[in-house]
Amino acid sequence: MTTTLHRHATSKDAIALLRADHVALGHLFTDYEATHSVPNKKALVAEICATWSLHAQVAQEIFYPAVNAELKGRLHAPEATSAHTSVEGLIAQIEGLEPDGKPYDAKVKALADRVRRHVKEEQNDVFVRAKASALDMDELGDRMAARIDDLRARRP
Repeated sequence: MTTTLHRHATSKDAIALLRADHVALGHLFTDYEATHSVPNKKALVAEICATWSLHAQVAQEIFYPAVNAELKGRLHAPEATSAHTSVEGLIAQIEGLEPDGKPYDAKVKALADRVRRHVKEEQNDVFVRAKASALDMDELGDRMAARIDDLRARRP
């Protein structure tokens, strides 16, 4: 199992950073679906939760406010923000539990489905509108990368 948690300390544009998280999460869910090892499942879920947590926090603190300000409040992305909330609720149900077979796997599958819907919504709507704006995606990406580094440094 390869650790994918935010390897992007170098500057990239903001959308590339968020897309990298989407790809990493997709791989983690695929790896989860392919394993039968309880320790691997537990480690993968921990990594999924950590990756999502950083992704959501940086998107909500920096990306969405910047895009919304640039679009003068016309970024109505209730699906994206409600997705963050619903994913966080599912994560709260899973974190700390031991992989106990089918009930646990069903919760992780529900989480994967919700994350995949969020990714589709974000990439097909929010990212398209953000790219079409006059925002400097490299500068925004630098701010996001710095925040990610700060958040990672604070984690145990």
